[in-house]
Amino acid sequence: METVLGLFFTLLWSSAAIATKFGLHSATPLALATSRFLLAGGLLLTYAYVFKRTYRWPRANEWGPLVVLGVLNTTLYLGATFWALNYVSAGLFNLFVTTNPFLVACLSYVWLKRRIAAREWLGMGVAAIGLLLATWPSILSGKATIGGFIVLGVGMASMAIGSVYFKKANIGLPSIVINAWQLSIGGIVTIPVAFMLEKETFVFRLDSYLAGSLIWLVFVISIGTMLLWFYLLRRDAVKANNWLFMTPIFGYMLAALFLDEAVTRFDLAATVFVITGLLLSGNIAFRRTDKRSKRP
Repeated sequence: METVLGLFFTLLWSSAAIATKFGLHSATPLALATSRFLLAGGLLLTYAYVFKRTYRWPRANEWGPLVVLGVLNTTLYLGATFWALNYVSAGLFNLFVTTNPFLVACLSYVWLKRRIAAREWLGMGVAAIGLLLATWPSILSGKATIGGFIVLGVGMASMAIGSVYFKKANIGLPSIVINAWQLSIGGIVTIPVAFMLEKETFVFRLDSYLAGSLIWLVFVISIGTMLLWFYLLRRDAVKANNWLFMTPIFGYMLAALFLDEAVTRFDLAATVFVITGLLLSGNIAFRRTDKRSKRP
């Protein structure tokens, strides 16, 4: 079951870049990001405290961790990826996403004292080789800027720190409430950042591109996929982040389908390496059913 959830998560997660690309036709990056955060956060808070009315408000000692998660997971990570997608190709973006398992593994080892098995390191290494094969043509073509690299690096580091911090903070609130507050807080923090960085270039056209992008990003990604992400993080932060190795593979498939991008032999070779890496790391496992254990 966990394998199915992991694959489903990566499929949805990889679709976020596609939806963002559509949205960038009609809005500047941070204007699109802020709209997504505030809409998703507002909807979740309304559901939790107006319609459901069974969830409690955060206690005094929980506001600090919620603000930290909002800044790390929403303002810095998501805001940075929205901004970077204007300057970095999809292939390089997907490559940077796969740095998260390495960062989370190292942070978990230092911060959570979580032992990283040799097979996990081996699996991550094999998967990383595959992803380099897939993204090498994009690197050679120079479809990125130095600023894009820096922004993506900040975003990926923020997501990794946020993943480990979430596990360590152990906030006693349901995932849906944590997600609601981190989106809302992150959206509020992003408003002045967007104003400072985009006041000269601000664009926000209400058309089909923007509407479709926001509907998918708000309901499917910010609400549905993030709740699944929190569930996987509660199980194991390192294994949850290892699923990000599959994101580029699904990303290529979706880009070919919706953006007419070609799938090359490098992409196919990468698929083999990534799946092999996940098998080695233990994220994908095939378990036999022991018939002797069944009762007649």
